[in-house]
Formats: sequence, structure tokens, C-alpha cells
Amino acid sequence: MAPALICGNAMVFKPASSTPLSAVKLVEVFEEAGVPPGVLNLITGPGGSVGNALVESPDVSGISFTGSTEIGTELYTRGASLLKKVQAEMGGKNAVILLADADLDKALGGIVQGAFGSTGQRCTATSRVIVEDGVYDEFMNRLIDSASKLTIGDGLEDGIDISPLSSEAQQRTVSDYIATGASEGATLAYGGRTLSGGIYDEGWYVEPTIFTDVSPEMRIAREEIFGPVLTVFRARDLDHAVEISNSVKFGLSSSVYTRDIPRAFRYINTVDAGMVHVNAPTLGGEVHLPFGGLKASGVGQREQGVEAVDFFSEVITVYIDYADAPREQARFI
Repeated sequence: MAPALICGNAMVFKPASSTPLSAVKLVEVFEEAGVPPGVLNLITGPGGSVGNALVESPDVSGISFTGSTEIGTELYTRGASLLKKVQAEMGGKNAVILLADADLDKALGGIVQGAFGSTGQRCTATSRVIVEDGVYDEFMNRLIDSASKLTIGDGLEDGIDISPLSSEAQQRTVSDYIATGASEGATLAYGGRTLSGGIYDEGWYVEPTIFTDVSPEMRIAREEIFGPVLTVFRARDLDHAVEISNSVKFGLSSSVYTRDIPRAFRYINTVDAGMVHVNAPTLGGEVHLPFGGLKASGVGQREQGVEAVDFFSEVITVYIDYADAPREQARFI
């Protein structure tokens, strides 16, 4: 929204169907700040009707989408057929590579935050951890201990680490993936339960969940779950870890923890991700830098940074003859 408005556009904001209230509050803030009527417009409703109407409208010249790869691909295709600019920030299956020389305290904090913060409901959340053999056992002991100390409850209360999922449907999706992981042969190392009773009946809660003995062909290793589910892999070395990281169709965000800067640059040059982090979580980004991914994680120009300005504006080429008298033109041949 910010770069669209900065570039002088009027815009229509359609939030996800499951989270309209936060969008209403945000638009109220813009109104209170003095944004003129008609510049920022809010419409709520299902994507299948409201979203499609916006895409098809002749008054809409550009579409900026955040959501699933399946819907983003359809929007990109339809937008192209209508000669509309489209940017799509889509799914992720973000991996952290933990090398044996890393600062484990720093890595552990970033991985726990990335996997379980926001209940795993971020496009840049950490979905996979790929651990070099030399520190695998120590890391796993510490990871499970850290997960066991997380508090689950109402996220508006102090001291709560894990909040409910966004909807009953999302709770079912996450629970189904957990069941799928177990049926595929992965080891449920921690968590996995759907919680009920007391405060848990007031929201859609799932425990932070950790799977080990995961192989790259498993669904829980390849598909975006969008919940507090972390899959853990063993790797022989950096090259093997990057191979596992690149084995999915997504390429949004990635991270490596290491003290060896030359190996960090090898990772940067070989990992398939639009955003890479060294000794930091996979989460988030800075608004002055492009945000987006490779492969099935993004298509079109990136969000944020100078690329956002390019997307929300048009380039025109202007020729001006400033001479006082006619110029002698070249002869036609």
C-alpha cells in the first residue's frame, strides 16, 4: 500500500477473507491521517467473487497480490491476458542451514522465533532446518527443550509465545499435515496435538510441532503448511544442505548460521532463494529493499524498495526540441 500511495495511485485494498478487521482498523488510521476520500478504498469478501471482480475491472490497471502460489499463478495469467501489471508474492518453504561451526545460542533463538513466532503463519516463517551432522544431536536436544518452554494462549496477553491459528479451516489443514507426516514415516519428535478445553476452546490451537527423520520427497518437506510445524534434516556438509534446501519448488527466504564467511558466500551464491540471511532468521525484511522470491514463491516485479516504485509507476520517454529555429534534418535515403 505504501509505495502505491507514494507513487500517486488510487487503490483498492482487499484483505484476506479471514482477517478483515485488522484491515478495517488500518484504513481508519489512514483516514484519520487525512488521506482524501477515494484514494484508499477497502472492500472485503471472498476472493472468488470480490477478488475476481477487481481483476476483471477495466478501472484496475495493476494488481499486487500476496497469497498462495496457485491463486497467484492464476492472477498472473489472467492479468497478462488483460494487459495489466501483476506482482505476486506467493508461497514459501523456507529453510535454515545450521553448520557445525555456528553459534548455537544465536541459531537456536532465530530458528525458534522463525518457526513458531506468529504461529508459523508468515510467508517467511522457517519451515525446515537442515543441520550439519557434527551438531545435530546437541541441536535437537536444545531445540526440543526450547519448544517445551513456549507458552500457548491468547496472544494479546503478556508472556504468550504461541497464539491460535487464524481459523478452524487452518487448524484442520495443519492437523492434516501433522497426520500426513506421521503416516509418511517421519518421527514426531515434539508436539503435534490439537489443543482443547478452557481457553483453547476460544481459538484454533495447535502445539508447536517438530518432525525428524524427514526425507525431501515427503509432503511435509515440500508443501507449505502455514502453521507451527518444523521439519528437521541431517546434512553431510554445506553442499548437501544446499541441495536439500533447493529441492522444493519454492524459493522465498533462506538462512545460514555459520562463523565461516567464505562458506556463507558459497551458500549465498548457490541457494535458490530471493532473500538470504546470514546468522539471522528467515523472517521479514526491510522496506527499502526488494521483497520476494524465486521459482514458485514470486512472479513479476518485487514488492518494496525501488522495484515497488517501478511497479506502481509508468515510464514515459519525452523528446523536446528546444531550438529557436528549425534544425536541418538528415536527408531521407
